[in-house]
Amino acid sequence: MEVVKISPRGYCYGVVDAMKLVRQVAENPTAKKPIFVLGLIVHNRHAVEELDRYGVISLDGENRLELIEQVTEGTVVFTAHGVSQAVRERAEAKGLDVVDATCPDVTKTHDLIRHLADGGYTILYIGRRGHPEPEGAMGEAPDHVHLIETAADAEGLDLAGRKLAVVTQTTLSSWDTEETIQSLKEAYPQIEVFNEICLATQLRQEAAVREAARCDVVIVVGDIRSNNSNRLVQVVQEQAGRPAYLVDTVADIEPEWLAGKQTVGVTAGSSTPSPITREVVQFLEGYEPAAQATAQG
Repeated sequence: MEVVKISPRGYCYGVVDAMKLVRQVAENPTAKKPIFVLGLIVHNRHAVEELDRYGVISLDGENRLELIEQVTEGTVVFTAHGVSQAVRERAEAKGLDVVDATCPDVTKTHDLIRHLADGGYTILYIGRRGHPEPEGAMGEAPDHVHLIETAADAEGLDLAGRKLAVVTQTTLSSWDTEETIQSLKEAYPQIEVFNEICLATQLRQEAAVREAARCDVVIVVGDIRSNNSNRLVQVVQEQAGRPAYLVDTVADIEPEWLAGKQTVGVTAGSSTPSPITREVVQFLEGYEPAAQATAQG
């Protein structure tokens, strides 16, 4: 098959820095052990398993305040998704060494939320419920921030006469937020919009949509829990009108996806290790749908 290797794809700089930082701590003989990651360093099981080999313990769960109570000694790592001030304060109170692997783009959003809250704004945060990034961001000013996924989520809030701002989760896209932001602007003309979508996320999605136009099908390599990987699948389907599938490894590729197809695009979420994606590319480059159909028949 002809394989279109969509670029950019795979690890973004925030993920690269987070993984590098944890490895450095694990290899540092003076670091306090054990070393815990508060949540999954990124949403990809292969990345987590890599850290397991360094003896790092990943605590899986959505509520960081609950997870921090499991740590009684050693070092705690804050993931690329960021944590709330309450979590930071609890780690300090417990006397833990702290390693902060928060993505710089997420840190910028936290700073913005604190600034807006100090200015008396009520903040509508567009994000995904259950994702760790909104938990940390909203925890900067919980009395001032409301999580919404659509404009309808804001209808039950008392927003009349308030100074309003809308802030976005970094791993969304303009396609995710455009309709919601427009509806909010129509309902609340005074609202100020702060688009915090990270450039890496946007560029990966735009490239996937652009390159999908010349592909019969697109394979996205990523973890099922990865928001940005799932969004790559969705934007290809919705914006490019092409079939797209999420795979964790090459073993997940189904022959029927490729039947009758000549050109396949491959991209990967920003938390997907490159070796996993290379295996998928190599498999597809040697794949012959006709031969597969004959073998199965």
